[in-house]
Amino acid sequence: ESIDVDVNLQTNEKNTTLLRPKHFHFPWRANIMDEGSGIISHYAMWHTEPGQFYGLRADMSIWASPNQGTSQESGASLQIYCQDGGNYNLIQVGFHISPSLDHNRDIRFFTYWTKDLKSKGCYNLQCSGFVSASRANLVPGQAMAPPSIYGKQDHYVRLSLNKDPNSGDWVVYHHDLQKPSFLGHFPNKLCPGTPRIQALTGFVNYMKNAHGPPMGSGHFPDYDDKRSAYFKHIQNYNPNGHSSDLFGIPMIKLVDRPDCYGANNLFLEYKK
Repeated sequence: ESIDVDVNLQTNEKNTTLLRPKHFHFPWRANIMDEGSGIISHYAMWHTEPGQFYGLRADMSIWASPNQGTSQESGASLQIYCQDGGNYNLIQVGFHISPSLDHNRDIRFFTYWTKDLKSKGCYNLQCSGFVSASRANLVPGQAMAPPSIYGKQDHYVRLSLNKDPNSGDWVVYHHDLQKPSFLGHFPNKLCPGTPRIQALTGFVNYMKNAHGPPMGSGHFPDYDDKRSAYFKHIQNYNPNGHSSDLFGIPMIKLVDRPDCYGANNLFLEYKK
């Protein structure tokens, strides 16, 4: 059993149908900070091959990182890479701990986008890009609580990022409430083309003269929700804005520093 950030009890569903990873070159690794500043980025992720994709929804467990350094960042996000000419743009939503951005070590909801994966890009509402909804119950940069407690209780947030079939914009919803809450959107121009790549990503960033911060719970994954960070109840969106399980969609595991970070095999779920 799990408890979400709104203290709603959730019951796990049965795991089935393992999606096995295969070798795939993933050339569009986004450095989400200034390349000239000497930032190193690492990922533990599951991603699709390029194709016709329209968005994702997932539960993401929330973990604190109280000893994280000022120049370090760690978090988890839903990512959409969209072809724009000869390059890929990136939009993403999730949570992170970023003392250099937020001036503390709170867990915060964040949004981010970048053009062609080379520009510095933009967090939250620092520049034009993500448009926050009026009276949204979760605003970019807002602190999130409580975190998971290692070995005792996991807490999570359920988010979605998908292409709206009417406006063409990429809409973000918070699904932990009884009724999904609209948080805002990325304008279609930020993620216009196809093919697209979808990813469920744990990430860290840090200065090259420092060591990497913990990712997730700070422990290698072992299929225990109370000891490992997770993505669960993953849904894929179709062109009509409807979501369904990932059956039939190949997913590829990428962990670029397996000596430091890890990812389990990905299971699909079905309701009894």
